[in-house]
Amino acid sequence: MLNIVGKRYWYFGLSLLIIIPGLISLILFGLRLSIDFTGGALWQLHFTQPTVAIQPADVKGIFSAAGFDEAVVQTSKTTTADDTIIVRTKPIDAAQKAILQTSLTARYGEFIEQRFDNVGPAVGAEVTRNAGIAVALAAIAILIYVSIAFRKVPNPIRYGTCAIIALVHDALVVLGLMSLAGHFLGWEVDSLFLTALLTVIGFSVHDTIVVFDRIRENIGRYRSQDFETIVNRSIIETLDRSINTQLTVLFTLTALALLGGVTVRIFVITLLIGILSGTYSSIFNASPLLVAWENGEFGDFVRRLTGNRAAKTA
Repeated sequence: MLNIVGKRYWYFGLSLLIIIPGLISLILFGLRLSIDFTGGALWQLHFTQPTVAIQPADVKGIFSAAGFDEAVVQTSKTTTADDTIIVRTKPIDAAQKAILQTSLTARYGEFIEQRFDNVGPAVGAEVTRNAGIAVALAAIAILIYVSIAFRKVPNPIRYGTCAIIALVHDALVVLGLMSLAGHFLGWEVDSLFLTALLTVIGFSVHDTIVVFDRIRENIGRYRSQDFETIVNRSIIETLDRSINTQLTVLFTLTALALLGGVTVRIFVITLLIGILSGTYSSIFNASPLLVAWENGEFGDFVRRLTGNRAAKTA
């Protein structure tokens, strides 16, 4: 039988190798927040047949003339020319928007408005606060639910705690990679990202509970076996189901990432990364953590660490 639990520290180490660069990026760079969180306006326009080449500096000049000196302009191409612009600036009212529309049309010709979001600073702050509350409440609810659902097994609180650790693992993977992508690729965190993060949390807990439920069944079925063997058996028995379930989701998300629109691409890629991480953590982290806790390995590690420090100071 494949011994997954026996190699648990290799899997823990791999998780750290993935998480640590993201944590460093979060500390140094943070997340590139969109107007959903910071407040402001985002205006995306597609020019059907630009009369002149679109240059970000020229577009910024038009916005500066209208009083938007801080406007940030990006261009993207849909065919062979840069015919789409994305502008981020302070909130734009109806009168200001009309003036800008007239100036842009006079300069580049007719355009199609693909997106216009106008978020005040107070709304952005409220979204940020609600995002933190939503994640915290989800974690607390999951801990309580898992602890109650597994109340008939020894130490049920450990199951809930390990599920939360796996959840935090997946959240850190997603946040860290988004921080790196924001710094190097300019990806922004918006309300869709929050939706993706909460979805990832749900998938992560679902996968973890599938394995935990099999552990609960096998504890009563194989009373003569030690806990580590039971956990390893449970992981193997649910491995096919976990992988097959996730593959169906991953195939769909991959198709959306390749063929979907630009506005949902970052959302879909976030889901892809998170679900891959959730599949990994539910198999290689959550259940092996239960074994390490049951064997008292965390306490041994702390005792060795404090013992070494005491020896050095002596």
